[in-house]
Amino acid sequence: MKITSAVALSFLFTTLGFAANTLPTDLPAAIPLWPHGAPGSESRAAETEKVEGTNVSNVHNPTITPFIPTSGATGVAVVIAPGGGHSKLCLGHEGYALAEWMRDHGIAAFVLKYRLAREPGSTYTIQDHAMADARRALRIVRSRAAEWGIKPDHIGIMGFSAGGELAAFAAMKSDAGQPDAADPIESAGCRPDFQALIYPGTSDLFTVDKGMPPLFIACGYGDRPDISKGMASLYLKYKEAGVKAELHIYSNVGHGFGYRPGTTTAAGAWPFRFQEWLVDSGFMK
Repeated sequence: MKITSAVALSFLFTTLGFAANTLPTDLPAAIPLWPHGAPGSESRAAETEKVEGTNVSNVHNPTITPFIPTSGATGVAVVIAPGGGHSKLCLGHEGYALAEWMRDHGIAAFVLKYRLAREPGSTYTIQDHAMADARRALRIVRSRAAEWGIKPDHIGIMGFSAGGELAAFAAMKSDAGQPDAADPIESAGCRPDFQALIYPGTSDLFTVDKGMPPLFIACGYGDRPDISKGMASLYLKYKEAGVKAELHIYSNVGHGFGYRPGTTTAAGAWPFRFQEWLVDSGFMK
């Protein structure tokens, strides 16, 4: 594929903020997952997050940052959980850059800042706190679907590395909401309609059952064996369970390739493969 100088220049301008290792300054306003702070973290909700380049830590007031299409909306939405080993959030190439791409391709994207279980001194756990944040994010998107032009049965979750663990766990265990909940958001279901695992950090805890959401996987041949081999094994488990899955293992990358605008390798174009998968799976035309 040839890239014209005009397109290349456009890519350059698009990537300047991330190439400079800084977060964009014109982000949409973040939405707290809980108005008065996350359960168990209310006393720390006002603490300032720590920002180092495009990485963020010290998250005690989890949020989603919405990227809503202004034209060409497809009705599809994705909650994006960045990676970072549960000690930080890599919000550049595993968060905002991809959310902008999705918004520009008609997909509503919501970048999740979740509580970090492996940050030094953390009292949080993955299953009790990070997963509560992921499920709450799905409930919020579904409860406000009409407002954002989203189809309530076209809401998925995507995770990178550590965030991929959250995406997988969200697909494994969910509920339809509590109809009589005092908080109207809690009455919305947290089951993702589809899931995308981008080089998830752990797969030995993943289980597969009939009826789980369809799965898209992307990872690198050069990644750790437990990830590349683990994803191949996970794909076969989904096939055995009769759940549709698609697997892409890119030969030229390892861990952490994420999405960087302007990358011209096959791995750099994986969001287009994800978009095609959404079409093939019936979520987009």
